[in-house]
Amino acid sequence: QVQLAESGGGLVQAGGSLRLSCAASGRTVSRSTVGWFRQAPGKVREFVAAINWIGTITSYADSVKGRFTISRHNAKNTVYLQMNSLKSEDTAVYYCAADEHTYSSRSDEYRYWGQGTQVTVSS
Repeated sequence: QVQLAESGGGLVQAGGSLRLSCAASGRTVSRSTVGWFRQAPGKVREFVAAINWIGTITSYADSVKGRFTISRHNAKNTVYLQMNSLKSEDTAVYYCAADEHTYSSRSDEYRYWGQGTQVTVSS
């Protein structure tokens, strides 16, 4: 079993930055794709970014491309999401997810999920 825990969320002004962390425990995620998703109130959960197990392939939603960067430190069993130039529309609960058998932007293809961390961007 893999347990994922997100941290780093908070309240930030538009144009500011935050770095989210996704720490894994219970079992390593060094062989897993890790994705970040987000869900705003009243909206469906949407893909934000993904990174393959070795960190050589990354993908981003068009809405965050050029502003967000996903990275990983396998020795620390942690994946990061650096978020710059934040906008009010980035306000959501952010979740990380992991799976050894996929590289996908589809949330239903990830087996393990964290509890989420709130990001609020004030305009």
